[in-house]
Formats: sequence, structure tokens, C-alpha cells
Amino acid sequence: MAQTTTSTLHPPQGPSTSPLARAAASLIRKSLPLSLFWRTFLLLSLMLGAGIVGWVYTLRYLELEPRGVQAAQQIASLVNLSRAALRYTDQVNRVALVKNIADQEAVKLQPREVSDKWEPYEVDRFTRAIGSELRSRLGPQTIVASTVNGTGGLWVGFLIETDQYWLQADPGRVQPAVTLTTYSVVLGLTLVLTLLGSAAIAGLINRPLRQLSFAASRIREGEYTSRLDEETTTREIREVNRGFNRMARELAKIEDDRAVMLAGISHDLRTPLARIRLETEMSVVDEEARRNMAQDIDQLDAIIDKFMDYARPTQVKLEPLVLAVLLDTVIRRVSNEHLKIQARVTTDVRVLGDETDVDRVFGNLFENARRYAQSPDGVARVTVTFARAGQWVVVSVRDEGPGVSPEQLAHLTTPFYRGDKARTHTSSTGAGLGLAIVDKTVTRMGGQLELANAPGGGFVAHVKLRRAA
Repeated sequence: MAQTTTSTLHPPQGPSTSPLARAAASLIRKSLPLSLFWRTFLLLSLMLGAGIVGWVYTLRYLELEPRGVQAAQQIASLVNLSRAALRYTDQVNRVALVKNIADQEAVKLQPREVSDKWEPYEVDRFTRAIGSELRSRLGPQTIVASTVNGTGGLWVGFLIETDQYWLQADPGRVQPAVTLTTYSVVLGLTLVLTLLGSAAIAGLINRPLRQLSFAASRIREGEYTSRLDEETTTREIREVNRGFNRMARELAKIEDDRAVMLAGISHDLRTPLARIRLETEMSVVDEEARRNMAQDIDQLDAIIDKFMDYARPTQVKLEPLVLAVLLDTVIRRVSNEHLKIQARVTTDVRVLGDETDVDRVFGNLFENARRYAQSPDGVARVTVTFARAGQWVVVSVRDEGPGVSPEQLAHLTTPFYRGDKARTHTSSTGAGLGLAIVDKTVTRMGGQLELANAPGGGFVAHVKLRRAA
């Protein structure tokens, strides 16, 4: 199996973190890929929602049961009054008394028959509290029913000596002032307002972080003019913004200084090189010596180009490119008697990239193969293939050289690192920046670079670029 190395960096795991904890944290991140806004929103919603539900139900039971017990006491008093009035009233006046009670108190008194069918009133905590209070005041033989002979209401069965009676009270007497429906509506509206409030609070909390993230992304793309508000009312955010702005100003100054320095170095080095070339052409008589000196001057000029390419600003403009056309341009430019390239890329393959950067990537890969993958006959043979992988296009550049030792693969994209010279029959004269430039350029375009030894021999570079629509 080929061993690979990628340009993607992974943060080191702390030695004190157990594998189980890391696995659990990874599982949580994969199952809940939430941004800080949604985490804050959910936490606020859960906290406020739980508090509101608890408060509403606590208030409901604190208000409901006392009112029910109070209403039961009033009904018990009404039963006691009715019992006393009926006990001391003769049969002739008892009918008039029952009618008068029904008119004045909205209650109904009637004899209790053995054949009466009734259903118990006590079915939940609230009704059991009412029934318990009525029996405690009227006696254990008291019956509390919700219907008698199909007629609903709050029915209380009691005794007057040996006679049995039903008293039908208005059930509204023991109903809470606020019904369950009202509670549900109020609770629902409160929860909706809580969610909206949580979203607003989470947005306010995370707005400075969003601004900081956006400004940092602009800095990463090379826009060093990005600044944050230093007059915000929050002291901690104000300090962070000031520190960020200082950093952005310093980075802008460093970038300007670097550009000026590199331009100066390029100019100052190329000027004497041009004079040396001219003097060589005019003064050196020996043809071979003149040719060798000219090659040395070309090599120095190429090394300067490498330095400039590696130090190039990171901001790029991506656009759809026809990969086959670009490869054909590069191949025609770099192919010679020492480098033979065969490309198997169809014309319908389009990638997102910068034309100059894509040209630079494959030019450096081909140059790397020419330097390190020459066969005994002095020719480096390279094959270019491609594969589509979802939103990506993977371009593979494979040579037929000896490959690279496994321990060196991870260092090939390190600036100024040069691999094993056993790959070539001639000493390397490069600056050790070719693959470092490829890696940086591909990453700048949002892609990835993977280097490996090919399964059948040779060295292969997989360039992963975004697929254009």
C-alpha cells in the first residue's frame, strides 16, 4: 500500500486526554455540529423554558388546590345549612324550603334513592383534595359524585338522620379561576416569546464573535485593511477588537515591508546577474566555459523566481478553468528531450482556480520529476491522470523514478528541504522550494496536496482541486 502525506494539519492531542473522552467529544461534535449561536440559543431556551414551565405549574397548583379546598369548605357549609334546615322543617314546608334554596343558592336538593346510579368525582389530585375536604367536614359516609342518573354536576350525598339526600352544587364553584386551556395558551405564548428572546440575546452575544471571525477570514485572504469597532460598550470585546486591530496593522506593515524587500532583492540580484551574463558573452572565449557560466546564471535567476513565487501574496481570484487546456500549455512549454509527459485528461474537466497558480503548480511538479525521476537513459517520463470525487477533481502526476523513502515523504513540502539525491543520477541544483510552492499554492486555492510512492513504483502527487460547475 502506498504511504501518503497530506498538507492538512491536525492539532496535537493533549497527553492528559483519554481516548474515551476524545471519542466521546468527537461523537458529540459529529452528532451536534452546532455553531456558538445555536449552542447559546439552545442553552438559554432550555434554561428559561424550564424556569417558565416550573413557575407556571407551581403557580397553578399553589392557586388551584387552595381554591378547591376553599370551595369545598363553602359547599360543606351549604350542605350543613341545608341539613339543619331540613331537619327542623316539617314535611309540608320542606318542599318550599328546597325550592327556595335552589332559587337563592343555585343548588338542587333531592332524595337519594337506592336505584340511583352515580359516578365518583375523585379522579385526580385536585378532585381528591375536594372530596377529602368534604368528607372531613361532613363525615366519612359522605358521597361525592360527578354524575347522578346521567346528570352532571358536583353531587354530595349526605344523611339527615335516616334519610338520604343529594345536593347538586354548581361545578363552577370548585373550578380554578384560570382554566387549563388558559394556562396552555399563556404557557405557549410565553415559550414562543422565550425562544424569540433567546434568539435575540444569543445574536447579541455572538455578534462580536461573528464580526471577529469575518475580519479574521479577510486577514487570512490577505485583506489587511480589515478593522473592528473599538468603541463598543463591552469592555472585554473592546479590548479584543483593539488587540485585533493592532495585529492587523502590524501584519499590513510586515506585508508591505516584505513586498518592498523582495522587490528590492529581486532587482538588486538580477541587475548584476544581467551584467555578468553580458560580460560572459563578450569576454569568455572558451565556448564550453561560456555555456556553463550562462547555465549558472540561469540557475540563479530561476532560484530568485522560486523565492518570489513562494513569497507571493495569498489572495487569489478563483474562476472556472478547463484543465486539459492549461495542462497542454504547460506541457508544451516544459517538455524537452529530458522530460516526456503524457496527459490523459478530457476536455470536459473544469476546476476552480487561478490560471497563473494552476500553471505554477503543474510546472513545479513537472520540474520536480525532471530533476529527480530520470531513468538511466536520461529521460524523465510523467503520466497525468484525473478522477472526479464528488465536488473535487483529483489530478495525479506520476513519474517512473525510484520514489522517495517513507520517512522523507512528510518533509517534502517543507521549504528548503530536498529529498534523497539517489532519485537522480545528477546532483540537484534546486532551492528546495518546488513542492513547498506547490503545497502553498494548492492550499491557497482551497485544495489539498497528497504525496505518495506509487504502488507499481515511482512517485505520485495528487492535486485535489474544487470542481467547477
